[in-house]
Amino acid sequence: METERAESMRKRTKFVEEKVAMTEGAIVEVAEEDTEANPPVSEQMEVYMSQILEKIDNFTQQVSELLESGKSYFKELSAEFEERVIAIHKEQMEKWQDEIKELRFLDASNEEINAMLHNAQLVLHNVHNDP
Repeated sequence: METERAESMRKRTKFVEEKVAMTEGAIVEVAEEDTEANPPVSEQMEVYMSQILEKIDNFTQQVSELLESGKSYFKELSAEFEERVIAIHKEQMEKWQDEIKELRFLDASNEEINAMLHNAQLVLHNVHNDP
């Protein structure tokens, strides 16, 4: 019975280590208990150790859940950021396109007025030279 408990604790500790090692690069180490090198422990100590191992399991689960929720949050945030940047780009491009249209209209108007002024100068020049 004593060796069964020690073996189950060692397996549990290894399971916790594997679980912790799987969490996205988190560097957390759980010392593996070497039950063969340690003297046998009392039943009360085994209960305390089991409680600690249970706390380790719960904490590891919380960390894993936190990592997953953090990942999904950042994915959502990243998608929103990308959409907003694209929308800002689109708005700015539309503004510049409108500016280009206005400049073309202004240029066309200026060319038309310039042509009219040039014609007026020619008429005035012809009037002065025709006595």
